[in-house]
Amino acid sequence: MQPIDLNKRINTLDYLRGFALLGIILVNIPILMRFEPPTSVDLTYYNFLTLFVEGKFFSIFSFLFGVGFYIFISRAKAKNEKAYFLFFRRIVILFLLGLVHFYFQPGEALTIYSIFGLIALPFYKVRKEINVTIGLILLAVTAYYGNKLAMPFPLMLLGLTAGQYRIFEKINENRKSLFAFTIIMFCISIGGLLYQWHYVPDAVVNFNNMSESEIKEYDTNSLKFAIIGLQISPFVSAFYVGLLMLLLQHPLCQFLLSPLKDYGRMALTNYLGQTALILIIGNVFHLKIHLIQSLWICIGIYIFQLLFSKLWLKFFRFGPIEWLLRMGTYWTVPTMLKTSTNSKERS
Repeated sequence: MQPIDLNKRINTLDYLRGFALLGIILVNIPILMRFEPPTSVDLTYYNFLTLFVEGKFFSIFSFLFGVGFYIFISRAKAKNEKAYFLFFRRIVILFLLGLVHFYFQPGEALTIYSIFGLIALPFYKVRKEINVTIGLILLAVTAYYGNKLAMPFPLMLLGLTAGQYRIFEKINENRKSLFAFTIIMFCISIGGLLYQWHYVPDAVVNFNNMSESEIKEYDTNSLKFAIIGLQISPFVSAFYVGLLMLLLQHPLCQFLLSPLKDYGRMALTNYLGQTALILIIGNVFHLKIHLIQSLWICIGIYIFQLLFSKLWLKFFRFGPIEWLLRMGTYWTVPTMLKTSTNSKERS
C-alpha cells in the first residue's frame, strides 16, 4: 500500500461534498415543510428533480463517505494510531447524531451511513480488484430494483476502492482517462434520461375527466419514471463527479467554484444545518407553500451557508459539528482557532 500524506487535504473532495449538498437539500425540503396542492408548475419542477437530482446527489455523498472512510483509516494507521478503534468510535458518534437528526428529518442519511460503514470495515483489507467487482455487482443489483435504501453500501465500497486506487490524488496524471470516463458516463446518462423521459408524468392532469384505466396507466408511468431515475442515478452521478473534477483542473473554474470548497469542508455542519434552517423558516413563519417556492428557500439557505462557511473557516480550523466529531473520536480537545502553525488540517 502506498504511503498516505498525513497533512495534505484533498481539496477536490471538499468541492464534491459541497456540490453534493446543493442537491441534497432540494429533495429533502419536501419532507420538512407543508405544501399546497400541486400546480402544473409544481409538477414540472418535481419532474425536473426526479430527472436530474433525486438519487444523484445522495449517491455522490455515499461514494464520498467511502473515500473519506479509506483516508481516515489509512492516515490513522500511518500515524500508528488505533485506526479501527477510532473509526468505530467515529461511527458511533455519527450514528447518535443521526438518531437525533432522524427525529426531525425522517429521510436523514447518517444512521444508514454508520451501519453500512461498519459493514464495509472488513473490506478495507480486501484487494481493490475484488472490492471494485463486488461494489459494481451490488450497485447494479440495488440500482436495478431501485432500492435507494440499500444503494449506499455498494457506493461506499466503490468510494473505498477509489481511495485504494488513489484516484483523487492522481487526477492530473490520469486526466485523459478521467475525460474518457466522463464522456462515457455522459453518453449513458443521456440515453437513460431519454428513456426515463418516455414515462414523464403530464404536469397538467384532470383526474375527474380520466377513466379508471387512464388513471391506472398514469400511476404506473409515474412509478416507472421514479424507478428509472434511481436505476440510472449511478451513471448520472458519475458524470457529475467526472465533469466537476475536470473543471477543477482549470484555475478559473477553481476560483469560480471556490465557495463549494469551504461549504464541503463543513459538510456535516451544513448537512445538519440545512434541516435546522428549513424547520426554523417553516415554523417561525408558519409557511404553507407550493413546491416550486421551496427552490427559493433553498437558494436563500445556499447563500447563507456558503457565506457562513467562508467566514467561519477564515478564523477556525473546523466546522462546529466537525470539531465535536473530532473531539469525540480522539477524546482530546482540538485547537479550534487558526494559527500559523495549525493551518493544515487532515481530511
